[in-house]
Amino acid sequence: QVQLVESGGGLVQAGGSLRLSCAASGRIFRIDPMGWFRQAPGNQRELVAIISAGGGSEYLDSVKGRFSISRDDAKNTVYLLMDNLEPEDTAVYYCNARMWTMSGWNEYWGQGTQVTVSS
Repeated sequence: QVQLVESGGGLVQAGGSLRLSCAASGRIFRIDPMGWFRQAPGNQRELVAIISAGGGSEYLDSVKGRFSISRDDAKNTVYLLMDNLEPEDTAVYYCNARMWTMSGWNEYWGQGTQVTVSS
């Protein structure tokens, strides 16, 4: 069974840091791209950061300079390092990946991890 499992969320004060991890498991041939989305109460889910297999990345404007996405292909894992967190970053963060498996290319989502930033 192919799945994404996230970890690393929690409660942090404004200005603090957190690192999210998302590990893909199962029989996976290729992952491209991998990314992080977030959804705050009453808001639509939005793309926070995305990284391609070649290492190219894109970020939501409001997190540029504060968040950094990276991936370890040997571990099928993507990371999101979040620095200088703001209360507006409070949301459930979801890992997303497009993966080539025995079922072909499909999009997968993690279960979500809560990030709460207190002022």
